Amino acid sequence: MLVSAKDMLTKAKEGKYAVGQFNINNLEWTKAVLLTAQELNSPVILGVSEGAGKYMCGYKTVVGMVNGMLEELQITVPVALHLDHGSYEGALKCIEAGFSSVMFDGSHYAIDENIAKTKELIAIAGAKGISVEAEVGSIGGEEDGVVGAGEVADPNECKQIADLGVTMLAAGIGNIHGKYPANWGGLNFEVLAKIQELTGTMPLVLHGGTGIPEDMIQQAISLGVSKINVNTECQLSFADATRKYIEAGKDQQGKGFDPRKLLAPGFEAIKATVKEKMELFGSVGKA
Repeated sequence: MLVSAKDMLTKAKEGKYAVGQFNINNLEWTKAVLLTAQELNSPVILGVSEGAGKYMCGYKTVVGMVNGMLEELQITVPVALHLDHGSYEGALKCIEAGFSSVMFDGSHYAIDENIAKTKELIAIAGAKGISVEAEVGSIGGEEDGVVGAGEVADPNECKQIADLGVTMLAAGIGNIHGKYPANWGGLNFEVLAKIQELTGTMPLVLHGGTGIPEDMIQQAISLGVSKINVNTECQLSFADATRKYIEAGKDQQGKGFDPRKLLAPGFEAIKATVKEKMELFGSVGKA
């Protein structure tokens, strides 16, 4: 059964570790993430962007697939199904479809409008026990057409949003979606420390977890980051393993063209990436 992200993140913040949000793109992705979480006895958050939701035939299809897998694979660790970088309308649709957590990304609105819309969603989601993530200061790079320049959030605005009663807060601290450029300046820990100071027990979220050096990840966790989003890294490892299989001509040997065989190396690569991240984040054995 899907659960809200609230309990798992409260425990993570208290225990000084982070829960990974792994974005899913299809059946292989979902199965790989769930099985790895179960094997490592780790809580997990399945992230779905609006674009991925559309690609997978809508939010109801995603909910049906995930719920079916939880039952068929006998998954007992806590699993949240979370809308990533949702619009106001998208968040409402996911709440209706059966997601257990939503992110409303109002970072491109003026702070007053971000607050007003966040408040409304907290009321609607809260009544159904669904956790809500809000964002202040857009995250750099591009995600489903939303482009952010790696801004750094204003700690006072973070406090204003946190005080509305959101479950978790994503604050831009110079992090970027996708691959990090060679001239990237690193995470701004001064701002993160200030945000943590003003928002207290609020679990903080780090977007763009791919490519951030391990010591920076650990420092971010020590400063209150309890949820880290990973997407690009799984895509890269999946693509790499698939390419190797085809370049080795394995799809032309016997029934190597069968999609179950063709996609198996990529599936295993996602599992390996998720395992590596769960170990780094410290969530292994915390279910």
